[in-house]
Amino acid sequence: MTPQAHKRVLLVQTGFLGDVILSTPVISALKSIYPNAEVWMMTTPAALPLVKSHPNLTGVITYDKRGKDRGLVGIFSKAKEIRDLDFAVVYSLHKSYRTALLLKLAKIEKRVGFESAALSFLYTDRVVREKHHHDVLRNLLILTGEKKLSELDSTLHLQGANRESWSKRLSEVISKERPYVVLVPGSVWATKRWFSDGYREVARSLSEEGVRVILSGSPSEQELCRSIGSGLKVTNLCGELPLEEFLSLVEHSSLLICNDSMALHVGSAFKTPTVAIFCATSPSFGFGPWQNRAIVLEKEGLSCKPCAPHGGNRCPIGTESCMRELSADVVVRAARTLLKSGG
Repeated sequence: MTPQAHKRVLLVQTGFLGDVILSTPVISALKSIYPNAEVWMMTTPAALPLVKSHPNLTGVITYDKRGKDRGLVGIFSKAKEIRDLDFAVVYSLHKSYRTALLLKLAKIEKRVGFESAALSFLYTDRVVREKHHHDVLRNLLILTGEKKLSELDSTLHLQGANRESWSKRLSEVISKERPYVVLVPGSVWATKRWFSDGYREVARSLSEEGVRVILSGSPSEQELCRSIGSGLKVTNLCGELPLEEFLSLVEHSSLLICNDSMALHVGSAFKTPTVAIFCATSPSFGFGPWQNRAIVLEKEGLSCKPCAPHGGNRCPIGTESCMRELSADVVVRAARTLLKSGG
């Protein structure tokens, strides 16, 4: 079957929000390979706002694997939903056994996955996922059976909320003439979080220099942001913005300061200058800034670092050196460098 004959093509990425952002170049690449096909994506409900407005997507299937679609009953039900859409080919970036089984049960004729995926024998075609690449390029490798990697556009794509739908709070922040810097001090993993006193010192230093500082993050990080911003001349939006408005906040900022987290990839997508702080992890794992102006900071010379590809809930040796021994002065200097260069 030729690419032109495919009616529907499916891309699967049901990982963390950052993983979904780093998969967006694959959507555009699929449309270039199958120009006459409908390109669909399956992702999590939380990630839906990241991709639902992508111009090359016809539709999005949400897979609530830890909610209403959990367990074997959920797998069989979702498999039927996918099967009814009659996809000719599926490319899976997610490497879980659940995904491999689901796509097999969906009876899609051509199923492309990574050789390192769990139950990879259930895929009809398997691709080697090179460890030394940035994750954007590792994702695009899934398509190298159709095109060379060098022929594929590796640009990230995100779209924030429509200006007309912005909340009053977001409009007030963005519409002011004075530019602003966004600090996102949180992360899903505790060992990826630079210490809060460091963020507080950065916020204090920048605000005293006349820089408008905005704190942001998820609802679960509200107490963290309150402790950082207490008594300082900063604006705390943590937990107040839906995901699409957070995207707009970063898009219109002069600078982003964050950990190795989803926010870092949002900055890359919007080409926002970024100070990226890596604690337990390392940019060598392939999740650093991508195609934007950025300064990566980490505590050098630690024999225990990096300790895990994705961080953990606690420091395995109890020192938290990677999180506490990078000074705030270093971060402030990096911020000044990017701000003075005009972003």
